[in-house]
Amino acid sequence: MSRKIIRYSIYTAILIVIIRYAYLIGIKAYRKYVPAPPPEPTLTFGKLQKIPFPEKEKPDNLVFTLQTVDGKLPKLTKQLSVYYMPKSISTIKSLDTAKQKATNLGFNATGTELVETVYLFRHNTSPATLNLNIVTGIFSISYDLNSKPSALEGVPPDPAAATALSKTFLTRAQSLPGDLSGPVTNEFLKIQDGKLVSAVSLSDANITKINLYRKNYNDLPNVTSVANQANIWFMFTGSRTPGDQVYAAEYHYFNIDENNSGTYPTKTSDQAWEDLKAGNAYFANIDEKSKGNITVRKIYLAYYDPDQYSEYFQPVVVFEGDDDFTAYVPAVSPEHTQ
Repeated sequence: MSRKIIRYSIYTAILIVIIRYAYLIGIKAYRKYVPAPPPEPTLTFGKLQKIPFPEKEKPDNLVFTLQTVDGKLPKLTKQLSVYYMPKSISTIKSLDTAKQKATNLGFNATGTELVETVYLFRHNTSPATLNLNIVTGIFSISYDLNSKPSALEGVPPDPAAATALSKTFLTRAQSLPGDLSGPVTNEFLKIQDGKLVSAVSLSDANITKINLYRKNYNDLPNVTSVANQANIWFMFTGSRTPGDQVYAAEYHYFNIDENNSGTYPTKTSDQAWEDLKAGNAYFANIDEKSKGNITVRKIYLAYYDPDQYSEYFQPVVVFEGDDDFTAYVPAVSPEHTQ
């Protein structure tokens, strides 16, 4: 009797393990073909403000042709996270902090007030100026090449060296955010007839331009108001004099609170496509050579990184096509936007 009890107990335990294992395999196989429905969107922030695309005249009479790899519109994620972007606040130390930042970068701390919160600082040894918003930290650098054309002599730094110079510069300015760890792109430029034009190689260039992007959020890339240009970029000359190295720079950055987000339903690709055809989009780049006939070859989701303050970090549907065509359609369903 004892031997039978032990034997059948072992058989029962083995059977339970087999059944459980088969059940888990079955569930996994089922979910592979029939995914579990996502949780309901949280709509944490209520209705979202409109994405602050720059004011730009919209082209008329555009004709769009869809020519993706499979000839179809892609399936887009049904919901995405939206992140809160806290606003910078002015304090009694804002001006002192800005003066210290200017000093760290080699500029004279005695700045000139241009408008409220915006100051102009001149470099101590070179014909460069720093335009700085003392509240938001947004800044731009300009170099007067007419005063010192010798700054363009020599070969500019290669992309790796220019990237290192960019991050060193931002570290000195105490303006290197933690999420500025995304893709880095570069471009070689030269001065021709008084204008900046593309150069074919480093040896042919006068300037190396570096674009620094945020890291990807939810595995989606970031796009900006200017196609193929980050909100943080630098142009470096071949000069070995520190004050003459930065020919121009732009820094537009707003913090993202990664711990304060909500999920929102997104448009289908069909809805986004209809918005594009109706002109309800931001056209980041249209080449005049297209003459209004736009062939769209790539459609994907991304986050729009604003160059002016926005309360929320929101997704967009990106349309790319021939002749460097680029356009953005807000991705959040319209019933959840103001």
